[in-house]
Amino acid sequence: MITGGGVDGTVRAWVDGWVVSRGAAPPVAEPWGWTIDMGLYGHVTRHVFGATGEDLDETTVRKVAGAVTGDGVWLKAFRDPAEVAGWLDDSWWIDPEPGYLMTVPLAVGDAPDVPDGFRLRTWSRGAVTQLMVAAPDGSLAARGQITPTGDTAVADRIETAPEHRRKGLGSLVMRTLQCAAARQGARTGVLAGTPAGRGLYESLGWEVAAVLTSARHDRPTAAGA
Repeated sequence: MITGGGVDGTVRAWVDGWVVSRGAAPPVAEPWGWTIDMGLYGHVTRHVFGATGEDLDETTVRKVAGAVTGDGVWLKAFRDPAEVAGWLDDSWWIDPEPGYLMTVPLAVGDAPDVPDGFRLRTWSRGAVTQLMVAAPDGSLAARGQITPTGDTAVADRIETAPEHRRKGLGSLVMRTLQCAAARQGARTGVLAGTPAGRGLYESLGWEVAAVLTSARHDRPTAAGA
């Protein structure tokens, strides 16, 4: 069970784990959600709304977005991009594809088999458990990481190299990470997935809790500049 209950509790769990996973500043609580400083070019700060679906209203999103003036500031809003797009002006780039906030119950299971010729390695730095799968030629075939924060654990940066997809490596990565988090006491997994990853996660028992819109503030460049 996620502390706080409901989808809003899932959002908070994702925020808490994500900042540790990415080495971001601690989230600052706002009346509408959280502000997270990243300190990166193209990703200076992100504002994450705590409400989801119909509970996230246009007025709130417009107010937060209207206060943003610098480039590289992101908004994360748990509503469909087709709706959120109508609330933002043309200084915002909006990812046309929705993301998905997803959850799954965690349990310790048997270690999954590694395909012949591939090499699996896991290690931890602080609270973050990382994993890589090396291909037979030594190149990176797949990777991922997971961050337990009490009862929940946030899976992040799950990737499989295009040339190694459809070999079961995505399942290997997720099952290994889920088991690692369960051994550390986490009972629920949380992630923000893409449309491309949704099928894999659902095949492993993950369920969609909310749709996610990502938007980045990029002011149009003046002609001739």
